[in-house]
Amino acid sequence: MAAAPDPESIIQLSLEESRRLGATQAEAAVSQDSGLSVTVRLGEVETLEHQRDRSMGVTVYMGQRKGSASTADFSLDAVRATVAKAASIARFTAEDPFSGLADAGLMAREVPALDLFHPWEVTADEGIEIAKGCEAAALAFDPRINNSEGASLATHRGMHLYGNSHGFLGGYPTTSHTLSCVVLAGSGDEMQRDYWYTTARDWRELEGAEAVGRESARRTLARLNPRKLATRRAPVLFVPDIARGLIGHFTAAIRGSNQYRQSSFLLNAAGTQVFPKGFSIAERPHLPKGAGSAPFDEEGVATRDRELIADGVLTGYILSSYSARKLGLTTTGNAGGAHNLLVRPTTGGGFDALLAQLGTGLVVTELMGQGVNTVTGDYSRGAAGYWVEGGELKYPVAEITIAGNLKSMLAGIVAVGDDVDARGSIRVGSVLVGEMTIAGE
Repeated sequence: MAAAPDPESIIQLSLEESRRLGATQAEAAVSQDSGLSVTVRLGEVETLEHQRDRSMGVTVYMGQRKGSASTADFSLDAVRATVAKAASIARFTAEDPFSGLADAGLMAREVPALDLFHPWEVTADEGIEIAKGCEAAALAFDPRINNSEGASLATHRGMHLYGNSHGFLGGYPTTSHTLSCVVLAGSGDEMQRDYWYTTARDWRELEGAEAVGRESARRTLARLNPRKLATRRAPVLFVPDIARGLIGHFTAAIRGSNQYRQSSFLLNAAGTQVFPKGFSIAERPHLPKGAGSAPFDEEGVATRDRELIADGVLTGYILSSYSARKLGLTTTGNAGGAHNLLVRPTTGGGFDALLAQLGTGLVVTELMGQGVNTVTGDYSRGAAGYWVEGGELKYPVAEITIAGNLKSMLAGIVAVGDDVDARGSIRVGSVLVGEMTIAGE
């Protein structure tokens, strides 16, 4: 049996076949991914998975008619058949005046070295031992830690290659590695759970397994014997990993797709004050080892630094070429989403400094439910955390709901701490919101 062609050859063949079948434009992408994941629970292996996936997708444009097809079969006959399918679909779709490749002049001319590839040659047995050590450290931390939902280790590597009929062809390899642990304490209705995790492009930069286990145990113990709160309005402090979600709701609202569909609480907000003065968010797609780093977007458009929020004002939207055309604008190189959003701290202190500024109010460490309406901005989520008085944590709280409207919540941010969580593509510290409704007893 002949070996399957390499990814570059598959893309070149796809583009040549598209042209032969009468396409005016075409684009193709090849992805190859592999990984290992293992979960242990109470010292026993619960799951062990080796993953290896590959796919090829092609989009063909017949004028302003578009057709797409994909396959996991990399044989030459399968590639040709996939292109033929995409071309056939394109002939029967309706014309869309906004469809087509991104402008040729916007293609990435250089691919900077972003240091995104650090493969970890860890064996399944080694992964099991690391996960076991992580969980064992959590269970040994305190006698009150009496159960576990497991410790998990995952390592992943991938290659994504993209090309189009503008002559662009580019790709780069990436890796990601994660270790996490979830444990429980207490019993019956008083049982509490919490977790901790570490993730990095470079496996050498992961936190130690024992440190992850101990932190998951510490966080779980801190939640024991929670109280309920009477309904009230009070300031709310989101810890960094929860604050990331708050910024995520903002970015969803300024996506071009939500703008042209008029399904955003920040509709037509470019150039207006969305956050308080002094607040800024920068997009930095070329951070070495960054979780969201990319030299070009999913259309081959070069990514670039930009100030998304400057002194509280929204400077523009997150756009692909299609959404940009719908809005009469130019793509921002964000087909596939934003790349490394950095929320600048507004204070020289971290969590403790914001606690003091909070005074009396709520710290949120967990959110539950999906009560967020991107169209209206209405926000209502189940929550757990800690009640604060005099700038100090007094006791854990649970079975509460926090509610407000995202537009007023963003405008009502009082401070952002410098305790930045860099584990994701949104890097932000603790965020203090001036006032929200807390629904309890």
